[in-house]
Amino acid sequence: MAGNDALLVVQDIVVRFSGIVALDGVTFEVEAGKIVGLIGPNGAGKTTLFNCLSCLYRPVNGAITFAGRSLLGLPRYRIAEMGICRTFQNLALFSTMSVLENVMLGVHSRTRTGFLSQALRLPQARREESFIHDQAMQAISFLSLEHLAGHPAAGLPYGTLKRIEIARALAGAPKLLLLDEPAGGLNHEEVTELVGLLREIRDRLKVTVLLVEHHMNLVMQVSDRVVVLDFGRKIAEGPPAQVQRNAEVIRAYLGR
Repeated sequence: MAGNDALLVVQDIVVRFSGIVALDGVTFEVEAGKIVGLIGPNGAGKTTLFNCLSCLYRPVNGAITFAGRSLLGLPRYRIAEMGICRTFQNLALFSTMSVLENVMLGVHSRTRTGFLSQALRLPQARREESFIHDQAMQAISFLSLEHLAGHPAAGLPYGTLKRIEIARALAGAPKLLLLDEPAGGLNHEEVTELVGLLREIRDRLKVTVLLVEHHMNLVMQVSDRVVVLDFGRKIAEGPPAQVQRNAEVIRAYLGR
């Protein structure tokens, strides 16, 4: 039974690939206004679960509800419209486009004008272009990237590219932000900055966050709750300190 404050409810999700069980009856909730860390060894099923939430994969069993509405069966393009935005393990930016242009792409799920209005430059289309620009600049400002707005994405440091991708996701005005290994490839200083950024996203923007991450120090610092997967099964869930002491979690990571 979903709690009253549950924004996302994942219930008994099963995913198979050619007979291999990638997710085996995974159940958990994400409470509105919280940061939830989703962790586990390589191959545990974390990204598979994210792909189910994005409607890239279809579970063979189970249910996923967001804000009381089922996600199963929805076309992929509807996910952002519902208020779920995500980043990816591998950066999905357009290198020849400017930082601003990349972030503006995140706003298009919130637009309504069609091709004809855009082609004829009707007043509604011009107003919408202004809206897209303003919303993108707000996200860029939140990530302290204003000085790079006109710079092509190509050639920028990896940590900066990660921030651009988060800005693009935030430009979609999500209720739930899915972050797939946001600390991957970052140095110690950048990870520290990311901890503060995630807290700001939760506290200032009031955005709920679900993140997949291998950087345990970051997860334990920033998460309100932690869910642990191993071989497609949930083996633990709870506050970070409790999960850290869980014997099954220790075995999954250390092999003993």
